[in-house]
Amino acid sequence: MLIGQTVDTNSAWMGSEMSKIGFDIIKKISINDKREDILELLGEIVGKVDVALITGGLGPTSDDITKPTLCEFFGTSLELNPEVLEMVVQTISLRDYPLTELNKKQAEVPKSCQVIKNAVGTAPGMWFEKDNTIFVFMPGVPMEMEHLMASYVLPKLRTIFNSNTIIHKNLMVFGIPESILAERLTDFESNLPKELKLAYLPSSGVIKLRLTGRGDNSRYIENLINEKVGELYSIIPQYIFAEDEESMEITIGKLLIAKNKTIGTAESCTGGNISTLITSVPGSSKYFKGSIVAYDNSIKTGLLGVNESLLTKFGAVSQQVVEAMAIGARRELKVDYAIATSGVAGPSGGTESKPVGTVWIAVSSEKRTVSQKLRLGADRKNNITRSSLSAINLAIKEIKL
Repeated sequence: MLIGQTVDTNSAWMGSEMSKIGFDIIKKISINDKREDILELLGEIVGKVDVALITGGLGPTSDDITKPTLCEFFGTSLELNPEVLEMVVQTISLRDYPLTELNKKQAEVPKSCQVIKNAVGTAPGMWFEKDNTIFVFMPGVPMEMEHLMASYVLPKLRTIFNSNTIIHKNLMVFGIPESILAERLTDFESNLPKELKLAYLPSSGVIKLRLTGRGDNSRYIENLINEKVGELYSIIPQYIFAEDEESMEITIGKLLIAKNKTIGTAESCTGGNISTLITSVPGSSKYFKGSIVAYDNSIKTGLLGVNESLLTKFGAVSQQVVEAMAIGARRELKVDYAIATSGVAGPSGGTESKPVGTVWIAVSSEKRTVSQKLRLGADRKNNITRSSLSAINLAIKEIKL
């Protein structure tokens, strides 16, 4: 994790879940799996936080030294736990693996801890309490950690701590830069009641606007948030495409299902990325018919029926060609809506009139064909992502009409 080979998704998940039950997350730390580093960290936080959640280092191999180090810190020793051993034996047998001495070591736990049984893995969780701090140690495997948190840790913490109500409401925004959005919402933000806070969480062009409410009265907080969400819809209606962290690909799927419509794509510069996003949603076969990746001009003319004269006169990256691609895709794929893209993704291939980052997107339906020009940057990956999201967003707007 520290050298970048593993991405830390555990802390993000735990932080989100702990926040939902009223905890303030004050620090996230990644350390080496070394005795000295573990002892130093535990010494720094004991008595200073209410709860510390720690994952990783509980495996059976020689580099997993967490349990012996915990015995040193908490003044205890390891013992073989018969119940944990039975669970390890059952898990190993289900996987048709032989039981080894290393597997048996996973049933060794510090005597003074409260064991948290792991029904989806072999390493148990461990609950310690010292100097008014609760320490919860869990496996680093995300599926196992999430199971222990959901089945035991979160419910128990709710009974121990009488936390204030905390409610989050997310609005998903696209098509407006963060700085302009913040300026547009200056008055809204300055007039928020003391119980509410607004956060801007941008990622690849999508901005998650998060309203957080805290207080003793859950109904009052919920009503406050609903009122302010209504205000946001009146201020920036054209930029909000969904709520509650719903992705664009999920949003467009829900709209198509609700209207019993189908969609397909004709992609040049995005190379099939739009169809990848749409089909990443389970059940997308109900509304997604197919895609034509028309990277070469011969595919644009041969499969999509784009008139060669348009390519000669306006070039592949043009309003005329991308609209013809969308119309052709709707016809050939026999869909209600078709998305098309054509652009210069980069990092080379740009011209003075069409620099890198110039992209045209279009959506065609029975009602009409609309298009939009994007002026993006020089990063190829970002250009493909932004073009894909912009095209799906344009389709969402058309489907909503």
